[in-house]
Amino acid sequence: MKKSLLAVALTTAFALPALAADAPAAPEAKSPHTITGNLTLASSYRFRGIDQTFGKPAIQGGVDYSHESGIYLGNWNSNVNSGAGYAEGNLEMDFYGGWKGAFGDFGVDVGVLYYYYPGSSARPLSNTNFKHLTARSGGTVSNTEVYVGASWKFLSLKYSYAVGDYFDLPDSEGSSYLDLSANYDLGDGWGVNGHLGHFFANDYSYNTAGSRGISYTDWKIGVTKDISGWVFGLAYIGTNANGSCSKGEFYCFANSLNKSGNIGSDTKDAGRGIAVLSVTKNF
Repeated sequence: MKKSLLAVALTTAFALPALAADAPAAPEAKSPHTITGNLTLASSYRFRGIDQTFGKPAIQGGVDYSHESGIYLGNWNSNVNSGAGYAEGNLEMDFYGGWKGAFGDFGVDVGVLYYYYPGSSARPLSNTNFKHLTARSGGTVSNTEVYVGASWKFLSLKYSYAVGDYFDLPDSEGSSYLDLSANYDLGDGWGVNGHLGHFFANDYSYNTAGSRGISYTDWKIGVTKDISGWVFGLAYIGTNANGSCSKGEFYCFANSLNKSGNIGSDTKDAGRGIAVLSVTKNF
């Protein structure tokens, strides 16, 4: 009898830890914080339809932080060409923050975005043909915008407003940009996207005739394919921006620009239509 009781006691003693070990572990609490990164190689960089790299390739990347409350912060960077108006500058750095919320299929997004071009100069330019790039503030070229956006399923609409002179162009405070975009998932890694935007530079005078304001529309249509987390894209981007170099129009850009206002020997219509290839990796 004692042997039997001892055997039961030993069996129970060794069995209970085994049962505890087999019990499912408690699920780990999901962190309210999310950090992601992105890296892109593109055949050209177009900002609101306008060529920023003189038709040359761009390497771009950034990092984003978001909280489950909807608050987010981020940084994005790209090489640029000084002839796009950033005298002796070759890098764009964007810093942004805001709040996003979702209500079923609807979403809202409000925030502020600061563009900064380290090493660039916003000094007035002496070259007659490029006085449209003249800035009056001095220092480094920059721009600050506030924005508000709304989305529904695969459609989004965003309005951006410059709180100061737009990229240091004189008398351009209040310039705005309206962006209507669509991104549709076709399945099997395929997607299509489209964009229609309109820009207006408030009160900016860019020639001796005193023409007021700059207004243009840009558009994009593209297709993407996700292959093992690498997203390959092909898009056509065009604008009706005035960039004829023979007429000295606003969006005629040179291949370089220095602090004295001297430009390179080559020029291009920065608003011309172009096909852009890209590959993006998110991590």
